[in-house]
Amino acid sequence: MTPGSNIPLSAARVTVDVAAPVRLDVSGLLLTADGKVRSDDDFIFYNQPQGPGVTYRSGGGTSPDAIIVDTAAVPPGIEKIVVTASPDAAGQTFQGIEPTATIRNADDNSVLATFTPPQLGTETALVIVEVYLRNGAWKARAVGQGYANGLAGIATDFGVTVEEPAPAPAAAPVAPPQPTMQPPATPPAPPISTPAAPPAPPAQPAAPAPGAGKINLDKGRVSLQKNQTVSLMKGGRPLLSQVKMGLGWEPAYRGKDIDLDASVIAYGPQRNHIDSCYFGKLQIVQGAIRHSGDNLTGEGGGDDEVITVDLGRLPQEVTGLVFTVNSFSGQKFTEVAKAYCRLLDAATGEELVRFDLTSAEPQTGVMMAKMIRQFSGEWEMTAIGDFVKSRTVRGMVKPAAQAL
Repeated sequence: MTPGSNIPLSAARVTVDVAAPVRLDVSGLLLTADGKVRSDDDFIFYNQPQGPGVTYRSGGGTSPDAIIVDTAAVPPGIEKIVVTASPDAAGQTFQGIEPTATIRNADDNSVLATFTPPQLGTETALVIVEVYLRNGAWKARAVGQGYANGLAGIATDFGVTVEEPAPAPAAAPVAPPQPTMQPPATPPAPPISTPAAPPAPPAQPAAPAPGAGKINLDKGRVSLQKNQTVSLMKGGRPLLSQVKMGLGWEPAYRGKDIDLDASVIAYGPQRNHIDSCYFGKLQIVQGAIRHSGDNLTGEGGGDDEVITVDLGRLPQEVTGLVFTVNSFSGQKFTEVAKAYCRLLDAATGEELVRFDLTSAEPQTGVMMAKMIRQFSGEWEMTAIGDFVKSRTVRGMVKPAAQAL
């Protein structure tokens, strides 16, 4: 699965386990229609392993922790169960760790889907998967939303009471009525027991590390660095009109003309290749994506090639787009200057997002940026800037799928 994709559940009882190279704490929260728990009893984890229709199962350190959801036993009014994960070691981030959630039929252990969130960095907790009710049917959705302030940030975001730690060690503390969020006999306390500062990801400042929060368009044009992400939101509302991705370049050091080809590759929920739009195929997905045509020199100001994307008309099967540039003639990107991509509001021509490629490698292809449809319906754009040995868009399909 890719972020935002969903599957119908073919089993009434499902298990979601989360595996990683390090020990993870996995938990589940039962949410109502307003996205909040009814009480702290709806937070299911190692110290409170049972809830209505939801059970925590420890892996014992030898297998992944898991959340088991019995959809038939979920009480009325609960519309979503989110499954979260955080490293067991205090303060550890997901940098260099690739957690994989596996959704299984709880009765026969058969695999229904797997999901590995892409581009993780300084997050200390993740909402990784959600099991939700839609029109009377239960589904599962890949999320991959990172929190920089640990499991405490997730819990607070969904309405769980997170108690501040005592100012000084106390002898034999009285067990509180709220479920304690410290694992038994595991000093020091995990991230859940630390004060939640700063608040949840939406309040993170601009230009965070990848996944540690979102930049949006409220403050105007955004200039991205490699691996940074911007949410295409203005005033809290998705930007569902047409956008244009302009790609440009110039020959390096006043060299000879250089013919580069800009393309966009469309993918589905399983990173499956749907179609590619390039100079040889100027329209795909019923015209929702259109290419301006080939520029043979790179000379002149402005964008060399433009790809228009009608976000509102994209079929639901399209969940990811990767924008690439290739040198069909074989010239390397070390012979190219000022390569960039920029996202424009197609209606007004306003530049929304820009990514300048500040370094080059002696390769013939580069993945400039990707756009991913989130589970909420909004789109996010991430600067990539990774080079590939490929002179055509066909050779970019596999590495671009891996970059989603």
